[in-house]
This record gives sequence, structure tokens and C-alpha cells, in this order.
Amino acid sequence: MELRQLRYFVAVAEELHFGRAARRLFISQPALSFDIKRFEEQMGVQLLERSSKSVALTNAGQVLLGEAQRLLQQADEVAKVTLQSAHGLAGRLRIGFVNSMLYRGLPEAVERFEVEHPAVEIVLKEMNTAEQMRALQQLQIDLGFAHWGHYPAEIETQLWMSEAFLCCLPVNHQLAKKKRIDLRNLQNEPFILFPRAVSPHYHDQIIATCVEAGFSPKIRHEARLWQTVVTMVEFGMGVALVPQALARTQSQRAVFIPLERNPFSSEILRLTRTGGQMALTESFLEALERGQQ
Repeated sequence: MELRQLRYFVAVAEELHFGRAARRLFISQPALSFDIKRFEEQMGVQLLERSSKSVALTNAGQVLLGEAQRLLQQADEVAKVTLQSAHGLAGRLRIGFVNSMLYRGLPEAVERFEVEHPAVEIVLKEMNTAEQMRALQQLQIDLGFAHWGHYPAEIETQLWMSEAFLCCLPVNHQLAKKKRIDLRNLQNEPFILFPRAVSPHYHDQIIATCVEAGFSPKIRHEARLWQTVVTMVEFGMGVALVPQALARTQSQRAVFIPLERNPFSSEILRLTRTGGQMALTESFLEALERGQQ
């Protein structure tokens, strides 16, 4: 059974006239009659009762008409969604992201994109950099936002954004009213940092920055997420160096102060499979860019 045969049958069944159906289909009446007869032979049932004056549906023809109309509608929907997907207007987009992207416009971009593209389903998956790398290789995500790392050739990276690190202090800290912080003033403070296994690059950079300032930080507590780091600072458990995006948490119990000398920045890389970028990905990135302008 072919979709073409179903379309021919539906046209005749709806018109109940071979001549009108043929004109509707832009084919000749003899060709349509031949195709319908062959379709009946393939099905092994009579679908139409013909006479010199009329055409009528048999019981089998009435059943097939309803099913054929449903199938043709579904086929049209499949074709429509496929075409929309090719232009970034429909489909499913799986996005991996590091936690700080929640403060870098990702939720707002998702909300905006879903309003503009109701036929697109966005699936967010929080992952660290290594997890996103594996997920891209295993085709489990289509787009990633991660930190610096050693990426294989099949993963394409592009710098998405770069911003300064700030000093995060409890609001009642003696240095909380400073406009800028000299790291040397924190050498006796307990630091809150994530384990090196979570993000070796930033862990090492923070340690190196403190060493360059003349001291080795006293890491008192560890946390896996930047949000947790800020929360622990709010409770007075220590101080921390965090990406500028975290200042958007609008915390009432912590302050975020620029460093006097800031030798490194927080960078977010955009990850895609090399040569495998979809139109959906491009459409979403445009929406994310609009939110940052």
C-alpha cells in the first residue's frame, strides 16, 4: 500500500465521481480508474460500487476511508515537522550545561525560544565538562555549554562568553564595603572551593591566583556547585572566588566585589559535534544571543 494509492482512493471516495476526482488530482480519468482497480486487487476487497450513473462506497470502502484520511493527515504532519526541523522550527534539542549557565541567560533563552517555536521541545541536562564531552560523543546531547578542557577532534568548541571572577564575602565581613579587594587581604581567611575532580582547570587557576598574590589559600570547605559555594559564604563559612554571573543571584547575605588584579576569567565554551550542527541549534543560539544584547 502506498500513500499515492490512498490519496487517489480518498479523492474518489470524497467526490464519489471519477471525473471530479481526476481533475482534483490533476491526472486523467482512465489512469485514475486503472489505479483504483489495481488497488482493490492488491487489497483483495471491493472498495467502490460502480454503475454508469453513480459511485458508492462499500462497507470496506467506508472503513478504509476513515483510516486513510487519518493516515494521510499524519503523513502530512510528518512532512511538515520534518521540513520545520530542517529550518530549526520543530523537533527536539538536548542541551548540556554547567550550573553557572543558570545565571548566564539560559533559562530566559529557553522560555523565549519555546514561545517562538512551540513545535520544539527543549531538554536541559546539567552536566560537568567531562560529562558533556562524553554525552556529545555518544549522541546523547546536541549542544553543550562547558568550561575549558581537552576536547577530541569530533567535538567543536567556540568561546561563548568570558567574564571576571569576583570575591564573594559574607555581607558582614570587615572587607564587605570595599570597592575592590586585594587578594592578599584574604590570606588568613577560610576558602570555599569545589573539588579538583569537578573542574581541574578552575580549581588550579584559583589556587595559582592566590599563590601569585603571595599565599596558599586555606581551603576549609568544598562544594560541587557554585550556588552551594555562595550559600556557604552567606552562612559565614568562608570566602570564595566566583564567576561574575553569580552576582546575579541578588543575595542579601553575600557581596560580590571585583579584585584589584584579576589575571584570569571564567569562560564558557559552546560545544557541538564537528560537522553535525543542526538548524535547531543555530536557532537556539540566536535566541540566547538576543538575550545578552
